[in-house]
Amino acid sequence: MKLQFLVPQYMETDDVVKPLLDSIAIQQNVDFNEIGVIICNDGTDVYLSDELIRGYPFRIDYYKEPHRGVSGTRNACFEHAEADYVMFCDADDMFYNACGLWILFREMEQGFDSLVSQFIEESRLPGTKEVTYVNHDMDSTFVHGKVHRRGYLLDKEIRWNEKLTIHEDSYFNILCQNLSESVKYCQTPFYLWKWRDESVCRHDPKYILKTYKNMLDSNDALVDEFLRRGHMDKAMFYCAMMVFDAYYTMNKPDWVNQDNKEYRDSTERRFSDYFIKHEDLWKAVGQPDKMVISNGVRQRSINEGMMMEAVTIDAWLAHIKKLNKPRRKK
Repeated sequence: MKLQFLVPQYMETDDVVKPLLDSIAIQQNVDFNEIGVIICNDGTDVYLSDELIRGYPFRIDYYKEPHRGVSGTRNACFEHAEADYVMFCDADDMFYNACGLWILFREMEQGFDSLVSQFIEESRLPGTKEVTYVNHDMDSTFVHGKVHRRGYLLDKEIRWNEKLTIHEDSYFNILCQNLSESVKYCQTPFYLWKWRDESVCRHDPKYILKTYKNMLDSNDALVDEFLRRGHMDKAMFYCAMMVFDAYYTMNKPDWVNQDNKEYRDSTERRFSDYFIKHEDLWKAVGQPDKMVISNGVRQRSINEGMMMEAVTIDAWLAHIKKLNKPRRKK
């Protein structure tokens, strides 16, 4: 088998999963004997029906697993995989067009360890039900639109980090894209990240504010993993990326707003732990490299909205380091 789609299922019902399977079934110019889907139920009593599983021209394997969370369930799917290539999909997404698999199979004929493609996000205008579509290009934040050679993941022992349940995609994607020289880019989007009303990360404007500690945890694990594998240069780079991201993020108006003070203060303390732990890596990054990294992160912050630079990064980091110093007893 050439390609298997690995799909974690939690509380998604038949009607939620069906569009994904339907979008595979309408693919053109492909042999369905070369395609398979693995769905793992993450320890819930919401099961997909036999009628759904058996109603397609390609093989679907459905497994009921103990609860492991999204990262663990993706690993469970991978443990059952046998195809040459695998693609992790969310149960409530679908293919963007009927030629997506044809595009993928042409890319697989040339070979790669990991493929990164553009993907489409279905979104809603704030306060309305009007649908808009956003193109994401070279985005490592999300699992969407990425394909991996199974043998590569096995050889490099790349797995989802089961300690991470939010911002877990970045950890996995960055490892995949940095441990091989055979990473391919596909400019044709074939994956649609569908809108779902239950998705907190899409319609909660404070999602990043509320989950920034999780982002720090993800990057912390990533830097540790690069160090464990002996990739000091990559550990330095992604540490510097996190420091600049925290600097620009935590000086945005949302963070300065006193309504968010409690969460801001606790997140700054978490970042203080992170920075003290990795300060030697930060210091090892040369100034020219810091400028390049800073410019990239700064531009992204500008694109996302207002940005404030009321304090220099050196002064801000000095403030951060003081947050976790023991306080003197009076």
